[in-house]
Amino acid sequence: MFSKSRTIRGASIFTLALSALGTAIALPAAAQTTPGDPVAEKVPLDTIAALPALSNLTLSPDGTRALATIGAGDNFAYAIIDLDKGGKPQVFATAETLKDTGDRILWDYEWANDRYVLFELHSVQNAYGLRATVRRLASYDTQTGETTPLAWRDATSDAGALLMTDGDNNRILLARMVNDGNTERAFRYQVEWVDLATGKVIELVQRPNPIVDGWAADGKGVVRMGFASDPDSGEERYLYRSGPDENFRTVQKVRDENFVGKGIRPIVFLDEPDMAIVSSNHEGYRAIYKANLATMEIGEKLFSVEGYDVSSAIANEDENGILGFAYATDRPRRSWTDPVFAQISAFLEEEFGEANARIVSRSDDNSRMIVSLSRPNQLASYYLYDVPTGDFRVIGYESDAIRDGVMNPVEAIRYKASDGLEIEAIVTRPRLREGQGDLPVVVLTHGGPYGVRDYATYDQWAQAIAEQGYVVIQPNYRGSGGYGTEFVKEGRKDGFGTRMQDDLNDVVDHLDAQGLVDKDRACMMGWSYGGYASARAAQRDPDRWNCTIAGAGVYDLPRMKAYDQSYLGSFGANYLAEGASSLTDVSPARNAEGDWSPILIVHGVRDPRVPIEQARVLRDALKRAGKREGVDYAYLEQPKNGHHSPYFTKEERLEWLAGATAWLAKHNPAYVAGDADYDQRPPLDPAASRMAQRLNITGI
Repeated sequence: MFSKSRTIRGASIFTLALSALGTAIALPAAAQTTPGDPVAEKVPLDTIAALPALSNLTLSPDGTRALATIGAGDNFAYAIIDLDKGGKPQVFATAETLKDTGDRILWDYEWANDRYVLFELHSVQNAYGLRATVRRLASYDTQTGETTPLAWRDATSDAGALLMTDGDNNRILLARMVNDGNTERAFRYQVEWVDLATGKVIELVQRPNPIVDGWAADGKGVVRMGFASDPDSGEERYLYRSGPDENFRTVQKVRDENFVGKGIRPIVFLDEPDMAIVSSNHEGYRAIYKANLATMEIGEKLFSVEGYDVSSAIANEDENGILGFAYATDRPRRSWTDPVFAQISAFLEEEFGEANARIVSRSDDNSRMIVSLSRPNQLASYYLYDVPTGDFRVIGYESDAIRDGVMNPVEAIRYKASDGLEIEAIVTRPRLREGQGDLPVVVLTHGGPYGVRDYATYDQWAQAIAEQGYVVIQPNYRGSGGYGTEFVKEGRKDGFGTRMQDDLNDVVDHLDAQGLVDKDRACMMGWSYGGYASARAAQRDPDRWNCTIAGAGVYDLPRMKAYDQSYLGSFGANYLAEGASSLTDVSPARNAEGDWSPILIVHGVRDPRVPIEQARVLRDALKRAGKREGVDYAYLEQPKNGHHSPYFTKEERLEWLAGATAWLAKHNPAYVAGDADYDQRPPLDPAASRMAQRLNITGI
C-alpha cells in the first residue's frame, strides 16, 4: 500500500478539454458552495454508469504534471497530463494491456520523482497451492517511455510492499517475498533497495525473519519495526529497534478477538529517540497519539473526534512529522496543523462551504496544489491552485457529461434500531420527486461488513437508483467501521444474518414513520456482504421485501469458511459469524425452500475474494427448491468482473445497475397508481429495457 493519501478511483480524459487549463475562474465572494446548477432532465443509466472521466490525480514533485486515471471507452487508461503545456495525455498503461499480460489490475500509482512513475499491479494466481493476490511494482520512465519491472526475479506472492521512496537517488526501499529455496521463508519479507531505472536489487537491507510478516521503516530508510501475526491463534506481535545497529526485540503482543484492530502501529517515526506518531483505539475510538515504541507506552493525545474514529495523520514530505489529520464524520474531512495548509483550508471552506473542497495532492514545495470540489450530490471537479499567485484553474471533471451538475440530494441521518442502538445512515432522495412522501425505497447495503462504512458523498449506485424515482438508504449497520470498537463488537456479537439484518429492516420502519417512504414498497440491494444481506433478506423476511438484488455475496457460509481457513487461517476465518446459532442457519443457499422474495443474483467469474461457486450454489439451490428463473430469481455471471471496483468495466457497471433497475421495475415499480406524479412517470431506462430482455424479465 502506498503511503501518501490520494483521490478516489475513477477514469476518460480523451474527451477532456485540456485547453481549459489556461482559463482562470473568478472565485465568488462568500459563495459558501461549489460551482454547479441542478441537472434539469433525468440522466440515463448509460451516463451515470460511465467510468469517471478523470480521477486519482497526483501532482508531480515540481507541480507541472499530474498522474490521472482516465476512461478509455469501456475500460481504464493511466496517463500523465502536462498542466502547463496541455496537449495529448501521455498514457503509460491501459487496463486492456494489463489483462493481456495475465489479468493484472493497476491498483495504485505515485510519482517517485519528476522522471519516474511508480505503479502497483495486482493479479490473482496460485501461490504454493493457495489462491492469492500477487502484488508487483513497476516504474515508468517519462523520458524514454519504458516500463521496468522492479525486483520481480525470484519473487513469490508479494513483491510490492513499498516502505520508502528515495527519489533523489532513483531508488525505493522494498519489502518482498523471495524464493531462495527455503520454503520456510517463502512467505516472509526481506527488505532491499531497488533501482528505479534497471529494476535490479542494489542492496539487501533486512533478511527475512521467520515470524515477521511485515516491516516498517523511518524516513531515513532504516527498518525500525516488524509485525507478526498467527492466522490460527490470532496473536499479533510487534518487534522494534531504535536504530540500524540494534537487534529487534518483541515489545508488544495482542490478540484481536473481535477484529477491531488492537495494538498500535506507527504512522510517522519522529526524530526524537524512539518516539512516533501512532494511531490507537485503546480508549474505545481510534485517535492519534505520540508513543514511545521502545516501551509501547502511549503518551499525548494529538487528535480525536467525539463519536468517530480518526483515520490517520498526514505525514510531511520528510516523513518525520505531520501536517494534519484525516478523519470522517458524515463526510471525509481534514484538520491541518501546518499553518500554511490550515490557512489554505480556511480559505477554501470560506469560498466553497464546509468539507466541499479537498486538497488531494501537492508539489514538494507546496506552491501548487490540486483541489477537488464537490457537494455531497456532485461529482468532483478538479482545479489547479497556484498558491503564490492565487490562480485557480479548472483541470477537468469526473464526468464529462454531468460535469459540475447537482444531482440527487444526499444527507446523513440517525435512527434508533429496535434494540435502542443509534445508527447513522445515508439517505439519497429522488430530486425528480421533490416534496413527495410515501415513496418506494431501496436499502443499499455496503460490503465488509466490519471496518467499512458509507459516507454522505456522491455514490454512483445510489444516484443511479434515486434517478429512477426511489429513496435510497445506506445504513451503517452495527459492525460498520468508523464508530468505535464497541460498535464493531455489537456487529460481531450478533453476527451475520441476525441482529445486523434487523438494523436494515429498522431503518425502513424509521423513515416510514416519518412519511418519507412506504415500507410496503421496499427492496434491498448490495455487493459483497451487501449481496449476502440481500439474499438473507429475501430468505428470512420475504413478507417485508418486495425484491432483492444480490451481488458478489457469500451464500453458503460453511463452504466459505472452509475456503477461508486456507486463505485466512483458522482464526481469520472466524470473522464470518459469531452470534448465529450456526452458519447453516444463516446461509441462504442452505435454506432455499419456502417463501422467498424475488432475487436477482450477479457475480463476477474472476472474483478474487468470493468464488463464483457461491453464486452458482445459490442458483442451483433455488432451482432445486422449485423457484422459477425470470420470475422468482434471475441470474447473471460477468465473465471479466472481479470483486472490487477497479475490476469493473463500464459494461459491467451498466449491467449491474440496469439489471437492478429492471428487477425493481418488475417487483417494486417506482411509480404506481395513486402517486401524485404517476401521470408524469418517465419511461423505463433503455439500458434497463435491454437487460430485462436479456434476463427474461417480463411484465414491466
